Amino acid sequence: MTKIWYITGTSRGLGREFAINALERGDRVAATARDVTSLDDLVATYGDALLPLALDVTDKAAVEASIAQTHERFGRLDIVVNNAGYGHFGAVEELTESEIRDQMETNFFGALWVVQAALPILRAQGSGHIVQISTIGGIGAFPNIGAYHASKWALEGMSEALAQEVGPLGIHVTLVEPGGFSTDWAGDSSKRSAPMDVYEPVREAMAARRGAQKPGNPVTAGQAILDVVDADEPPLRVLFGSGPTEMVKAIYASRLATWDEWSWISHKAQG
Repeated sequence: MTKIWYITGTSRGLGREFAINALERGDRVAATARDVTSLDDLVATYGDALLPLALDVTDKAAVEASIAQTHERFGRLDIVVNNAGYGHFGAVEELTESEIRDQMETNFFGALWVVQAALPILRAQGSGHIVQISTIGGIGAFPNIGAYHASKWALEGMSEALAQEVGPLGIHVTLVEPGGFSTDWAGDSSKRSAPMDVYEPVREAMAARRGAQKPGNPVTAGQAILDVVDADEPPLRVLFGSGPTEMVKAIYASRLATWDEWSWISHKAQG
């Protein structure tokens, strides 16, 4: 059956590949971007199967209007992908109030506005799948991207609660947690705080770490998303990339070991 997608942040990177793979197999896609001219080539290729929508996800009223326009055009809504977002680089001390607020407005509140606008349609249908594009950085944290982590940890917590609320209504929720991919996430798409010299060694270490990692392929990620949305019982969380599958084991092993080591204080606090 042809599926109807609504995908934010489709001008480039993973969002664009998600849209292409859905369109290639005959699905219909409402694709949002701040600049819809970036979608002109897809419109030329796929015609009426693609609905390009100019959207800034921080504009709640515009989000609601775009969801309504999608439903009016295609008659239903099957898969909602919250992909819009960006990375902000800066040590916690370097962050300005406007920088952290902007990060949260796009990465967290933008996704929340989409979810709230889509849910009445999905509830009425008794079906649907909300896909939240998170990151391995929604599970663990690394220096110099604290604002980004804050936004994604918030998205993870909200989405896990959401899954329990809407599961009985026939609606699935999946958090996709990619590692590094060959996109411009750390390039033109990112923002940076004014640097303090004291944190330069941390930045250099993180740059070296990223440089040593093999990035994933957005094209194959676009293919993989189809397996996720086609599953009868899709996962709440799924890692994208071979790197995260090893990283997450180390993250949780470290947490479990620390909790176990300090369990005596946990019991003491209980009274």
